[in-house]
Parts: sequence; structure tokens; C-alpha cells
Amino acid sequence: MPSDQTDDYYEVLQISRNAEPETVHRVYRLLAQRFHPDNAETGNPSQFRLLSDAYQVLSDPERRAQYDVVHGQQQQQRWRLVAKAGEAENDFEAEQVVRLTVLELLYTRRRTEIDSAGLSPLDLETLIGTAREHLQFTLWYLTQKKYVTKADNSVVTITAEGVEYLESNYRENLQRRRITDGTAVAAR
Repeated sequence: MPSDQTDDYYEVLQISRNAEPETVHRVYRLLAQRFHPDNAETGNPSQFRLLSDAYQVLSDPERRAQYDVVHGQQQQQRWRLVAKAGEAENDFEAEQVVRLTVLELLYTRRRTEIDSAGLSPLDLETLIGTAREHLQFTLWYLTQKKYVTKADNSVVTITAEGVEYLESNYRENLQRRRITDGTAVAAR
């Protein structure tokens, strides 16, 4: 894996780091059929190339071992960043804002994309700018409160309870956000 590689091949193939070679092969074949450019309904050339790259690395024992070393180092670095953020502050208000942001994103997605109403944790990480490791707590909480559901493929979708919570608390949440944003602006 090149040092500038940012794609997590395990996530691309939606498998565990401990997945057996047969599982890697089986999942790849399934996803490759879905994203193959010749598939008129779900073909996606760039996703297919990424799947192929991931499969080439993870199906070769030597390349997978090399990838695992770099992947492990990257994961450790991410956890260090998250731990430092946690040590610096146990900011409950910031967590609440992240929860509300996740709910707002999922609410908007549900309203605008009926056929694909959910977002993956990677999508949420990109849209919010929060590390996936931090989002795990947020998604756990929202799932426990039944505000979101998480499908087998990890796609997160807002529930009716989540919609009702967001709508019924909209004014309070908007006020909290303004106060938080005002504090951040004043601190600069």
C-alpha cells in the first residue's frame, strides 16, 4: 500500500480485518457484479476500480501483510488523534452538535433521496469532518435512542422517531447551535 493511500480496503470490500481469503473472494465477486461498468442499473466504474485494487491487495497474502502493517499504523495514528481530542476536553455540547448534525444530514437525505435514504459512516465522516472513531459513539447513542437504524452494510438511516425528535426540538437546537457558533467565533 503506498504511503499516500487513503482508502481503507477493508471498508471498500466491507469485510473485517480478520476475514478469511474465501470471504475476501466471495465478497469481491458479489460487489464486483454490482459495480461492474457493464451493469446498466448499478454500474460504477470508479467504485469498480477501487474494489479491484482492494481485492488485488487483500487477496495476495504477501501484499495483504504489507498493507496490514501500514493500515495498522494509520489506525493507531487516528486513535491517537481521537484520544488527544478526548483528553483536551470532554465536551458534551460538541457531542450534542455532532448528533444533531448527523440527524439533520440523515433527515435531508431521507427527504431528498427516497431510493437511497441512508449514508455510510464514511459519508458521514466526510460530510461532518469528524473522525470515524468519534462517530462510533454518536451512532451508538442515536441507535440506542432509536433515532437511527444501521443496516447490515453499515448504512445509517433516520427513523420516524429521529424525524420527530429533530422536528420537535428544532428551535431549541437552532438556539444551541447559534450559542455554540457564537462562542467559537468570539474565541477566535
